[in-house]
Amino acid sequence: MRCRQSRGAWPGLLLAFLLGFAGTPAGAEEAAPRRVLSFNLCADQLLVGLADPGQIVGLSPFSADPEISVVAEQAKPFPRPDQRSEATVALSPDLVLVGPNDRSAMRRVLANLGLRIHEVGLVTDIAAARTQVRELARLLGHPERGDALVVAIDAAQARLAAAAPARGRTALVIERRGYAAGPDSLAAALLRAAGFETPPGAPEGLGGFVPLERLLALNADLLVLHDPVTRAEDQGTLFLTHPALNALYPPAKRLMLPRRFALCGGPALVAALDYMTEAIQARGRAAAGP
Repeated sequence: MRCRQSRGAWPGLLLAFLLGFAGTPAGAEEAAPRRVLSFNLCADQLLVGLADPGQIVGLSPFSADPEISVVAEQAKPFPRPDQRSEATVALSPDLVLVGPNDRSAMRRVLANLGLRIHEVGLVTDIAAARTQVRELARLLGHPERGDALVVAIDAAQARLAAAAPARGRTALVIERRGYAAGPDSLAAALLRAAGFETPPGAPEGLGGFVPLERLLALNADLLVLHDPVTRAEDQGTLFLTHPALNALYPPAKRLMLPRRFALCGGPALVAALDYMTEAIQARGRAAAGP
């Protein structure tokens, strides 16, 4: 009888041993994780900026893409595993970082397996970015690093405020096919830090599509683009190269804000604020002339 009970219990014990997270002792939820996996671009950047390298068992495939990640070089040494539940289990993480829209089905599977999951939310303003940094730093066991990153964000914001032009000017971020960032977007928050407001009549919330005629009528003081567009290569860029738009917004009324600076908080926010400072200063020097 004892042998039969032992054999019957063995598969469950083996599974628990292989997965490494059969149970969570009391108080373990407060311990700093030692094996952290990120499935989200913004979580990638926060993790690289706040965690010990030895804590990171994997980052998302986007982490090493310089078009959208400000830690692309720092991310290269870390694994970028297949984002499937089987691959995740094989890494035996004790914390998985996800975004609000990341693979809900897989998240349920991982939660059912007992994995600890933390959602890194969408940041739409600088105050929320500060809170997010401190929260994740505490979770990783490095609150002092969170405080240091917040100090860096505040310093970068102060540098931008010192370089910003007089208040009262308007700016609008416009993307392919006429999508305009709204006042609740991180891009708009960066522009406010630089002294610009969203023009009245622009899309509300996170943003929306704007017909060409309406965009021309908004007549913002500055048009902000994520990528320089010089010719129409497809339907998306055709909107941005329309003669009427070029006439209203010559190069002197345009500002480039690379996409990697308008997606995430954390280290990306410091880089974004400093980029805006340099861009504003360069515009000032160009306007002053030789």
